[in-house]
Amino acid sequence: FAGIREQALGLEPALGRLLSVAHLFDLDTETPANGYRSLVHTARCCLAHLLHKSRYVASNRRSIFFRTSHNLAELEAYLAALTQLRALAYYAQHLLTTNQPGRLFFEGDERVIADFLQEYVTLHKGCFYGRCLGFQFTPAIRPFLQTISIGLVSFGEHYKRNETGISVTASSLFTGGRFAIDPELRGAEFERIIQNLDVHFWKAFWNITEIQVLSSLANMASTTVRVSRLLSLPPVAFEMPLTSDPELTVTISPPLAHTGPGPVLVRLISYDLREGQDSKELSSFVKSEGPRSLELRLRPQQAPRSRALVVHIHGGGFVAQTSKSHEPYLKSWAQELGVPILSIDYSLAPESPFPRALEECFYAYCWAVKHCALLGSTGERICLAGDSAGGNLCFTVSLRAAAYGVRVPDGIMAAYPATMLQSTASPSRLLSLMDPLLPLSVLSKCVSAYAGAETEDHPDSDQKALGVMGLVQRDTALLLRDLRLGASSWLNSFLELGGQKSHLKSVPKTEPMRRSVSEAALTQPEGPLGTDSLKSLKLHDLGLRNSSDTTDTPELSLSAEILGSSAPSTVNFLLGSEDESEVSEAPEELNSKDRIRGVGSAFPEGFHPRRCSQGAMWMPLYSAPIVKNP
Repeated sequence: FAGIREQALGLEPALGRLLSVAHLFDLDTETPANGYRSLVHTARCCLAHLLHKSRYVASNRRSIFFRTSHNLAELEAYLAALTQLRALAYYAQHLLTTNQPGRLFFEGDERVIADFLQEYVTLHKGCFYGRCLGFQFTPAIRPFLQTISIGLVSFGEHYKRNETGISVTASSLFTGGRFAIDPELRGAEFERIIQNLDVHFWKAFWNITEIQVLSSLANMASTTVRVSRLLSLPPVAFEMPLTSDPELTVTISPPLAHTGPGPVLVRLISYDLREGQDSKELSSFVKSEGPRSLELRLRPQQAPRSRALVVHIHGGGFVAQTSKSHEPYLKSWAQELGVPILSIDYSLAPESPFPRALEECFYAYCWAVKHCALLGSTGERICLAGDSAGGNLCFTVSLRAAAYGVRVPDGIMAAYPATMLQSTASPSRLLSLMDPLLPLSVLSKCVSAYAGAETEDHPDSDQKALGVMGLVQRDTALLLRDLRLGASSWLNSFLELGGQKSHLKSVPKTEPMRRSVSEAALTQPEGPLGTDSLKSLKLHDLGLRNSSDTTDTPELSLSAEILGSSAPSTVNFLLGSEDESEVSEAPEELNSKDRIRGVGSAFPEGFHPRRCSQGAMWMPLYSAPIVKNP
């Protein structure tokens, strides 16, 4: 409790300073929202939970039903979160004092930005993914976030074991039980995964919804539509009229970047069968998808063409998912809006980096404008819609349409689009430290893959050599093995919680169950500063440390934390400003301690935030989004 009081008193003046100037960054008086306000709100949520828990402990500590270890773990976890939030508040203050007045994004010396991000990325994050996961959100969404978190760390254990997607998913269900009942272990594993595993892991995890079994179950529960067709647009150039002078035309070329001309896949969804959707011309573009490619059976009466058309671009960090996993809500849109929807399946990074996805989306958009009658629409109103990476592509497609002089969309619905990818700091980006869905390190991996900086080599030669039947036989054997290990894992988890959780003196033999994540850390090369191997550490290796150089709260021991003794590796975000050189080299003359000292001076004397125990590799800064020559 003394530690909580110390952190709260230290945080109070910083929050007061931020709140006093937060109104200067609001869009207008009707919209009191910006990154500074969000940071203050998050800190208040943490303080409110600590206050509530402290009152509960004070009033119930003598009850025979009082769970001492559970409540102590809750206080420890939220104290760690409060300490990190205090560090973020000091960073936000540093932004206010060093940035130009009235600007949210930092503009200035690129080395200052690199120092800031280096200091920021090395902060300890595991406390935000254990007991404190999603504390800043409404309680209704927390079970969903916990499910995603448990699934992620369980999936990470079986990654890179040469198993197919459905086998990894099934194995995770049976061997990840201890993550559901041990929040500290879950937070430590979550932090290790987001720091060490590459973009191929996130691609595999986000593509779980693409598995045939799961997608079929989702379609069974979704709205039934008359039309659900996968179309393959041939790579043939065509002419489009200019909006300024319809007598003049411009040639729309097929996608060419990186892999040469190739077809573009799109999915047509319509609640009613409309004129043109069953024409022979449209049927010539249909790509067979098995029994679900066409949901027209009794040839119902055709409805007239809709006046509107929605062109949808799915999200997935530029690296994952297709229109199939977004189909359930698109069917609901088609029913509620009464318009046909054309969803684009663009090529994904890192195999097809920028600008391949943009070229395919622009080509499909222009094709839809030209052939809207075949899609069941008159084309009077055309709207682009997309989420995340899809929102980014909606904007870039519209900009390219304006540059070509062809028709631009009548509206854009972009949900949480990725629009600012430069290496600049802002108050809202500070909150990505605790983002349960897309942390900063994961975002940088996705953007790096889209820019062409990530390697696309992903060894799957063993799977190709086995063939389909070999994969089935191997996955069946692995699944039976995991069923056996899963029961043992659940039993060991309860035994550990009952006898060893409060006294971490012996290390249980759990390394075989965690081999995959450990291997991912061990196989990473050394950084430019000679970093030691990124050896995977188990939670039971995270000893209770109370020395003054690692924590400023000796009153409470934080069992889920370890502070590395060596200086952290140099880390930078991906994209720099356009006036930089082609690739900025890591400054060898500066050691990591010198780099941290600049931004770290924002902390008052005696305050030391908790540091991440997982090292991170150097990520270079690039001067333009095109890293790989298209």
